[in-house]
Amino acid sequence: MARILKVLIAMTLGLTATLGITSSQQLAVRDLLLYNLTWALSIALVITAPLSVNRLAISSLSLAILIWGVGSLMTSLYIFYPTIEPITWLPSASYLLFYPLAILATSLLVGKKVRLSPVEYLDAVILMLGMTSIIATLLYIALFEGTSFESISDYLNLFYAIADVVLINIGTFNLLRNGVTPRSIVFIVGVSTFVATDFYYLWLELTNRYFFGSYADIGWLIALFLCALSLHLPDKRWREFKEYPAFLTALAVFLSPVSLAISALRPDLIPRYLLAPAIANLLLAFIRMNTALREARILNYERLLAHTDELTGLPNRRKLIAEIGRLSDSQGSLMLLDLNDFKPINDRFGHEAGDQILREVARRLSRSLPHEALLARLGGDEFGVITHSASEDALECAYALQASLSYPFLIRGEKVLVGVSIGVVHNDGLGDLLKRADEAMYSAKTNQSGVTLSSTH
Repeated sequence: MARILKVLIAMTLGLTATLGITSSQQLAVRDLLLYNLTWALSIALVITAPLSVNRLAISSLSLAILIWGVGSLMTSLYIFYPTIEPITWLPSASYLLFYPLAILATSLLVGKKVRLSPVEYLDAVILMLGMTSIIATLLYIALFEGTSFESISDYLNLFYAIADVVLINIGTFNLLRNGVTPRSIVFIVGVSTFVATDFYYLWLELTNRYFFGSYADIGWLIALFLCALSLHLPDKRWREFKEYPAFLTALAVFLSPVSLAISALRPDLIPRYLLAPAIANLLLAFIRMNTALREARILNYERLLAHTDELTGLPNRRKLIAEIGRLSDSQGSLMLLDLNDFKPINDRFGHEAGDQILREVARRLSRSLPHEALLARLGGDEFGVITHSASEDALECAYALQASLSYPFLIRGEKVLVGVSIGVVHNDGLGDLLKRADEAMYSAKTNQSGVTLSSTH
């Protein structure tokens, strides 16, 4: 069915183009029958899209073409049948309603259901508003400067131009965000063709060169056919972009003040309402900066939590292991500490008392270490220390840690003693620091020696 529709549309496009070349006069067969038959067949091609295509995208695109086609059909009927009393607002209303549906279809077909962070979402909006602001300004200067805007049609032409810019921007930005596929690239070519035809029509209209049935009208039909055809193409990515190039966001923010500067230098050149996107873009840029800073603070806090022991506030095992990796190329030592007689105290006085002792142990150990040393809680009653001092100083540090726990802790008015066994290993280039320190600690605990220095392999 889809293949037949493609052939039929190609035939009607060919006949329309041929008749447009051979005759510049208005022809009912070409301008009323073939022209409107083409967009109707395009709707049928959209409806017969594979089931894998987003259903809402199919509905919005087919409805957009239908609404645009109604405007085209009514215009044709009024010209070929002057006796019909025209509903003057209907074609304009149809063309106006086309854009929201076309924008929705573009977002669904070119974009993907990707969850964006607030910063990514703001980047997309800033990019769209910035480009829309400057392009709309340039278009106004190029096409509408000197226009009195005394009729509704003048304002509609300006709206169509701005809506076209928004449509092509949304398609392009989604393409950058989600990657290039056969479907998306053909759809964007179709949208671009539609926009280019619109601009060409505006130029002809504003220079009084446009007439109904001109050869330029076929551009809209080609655009609608390409958009409908894209739904039958594969959606496999040819190229994927991880994120918007950073310079595009910076460029979009820069372009907004350009519009404002042009308005300041030539107040009579640009209408005030065309400056709204530029002002909104600058406001969003400040919001984006604030959001990015807040996300950075949250990220830093989450990273801190990922490497912090919740009970004592010390770095955790993950942090210690990461620092051991950095220790390999520098002077230093690793110590592993295991508390003695902690379990009986924890069982006797309860976990709250045990947590209190662990917090107090952490404070005593911290006070006994040099400033550059790292103290971490590994879990339970085990701690780890990394020092960047010489080997002899590391042993002195180990004995200082042992001494810091030699005086009792006070729990519910009762004094209790908690000792410590420490295994020390120097960074001698032989590797396996964690394993060797653990073996030395186990030896100190077994031999009740307090501090044991690991021997070489």
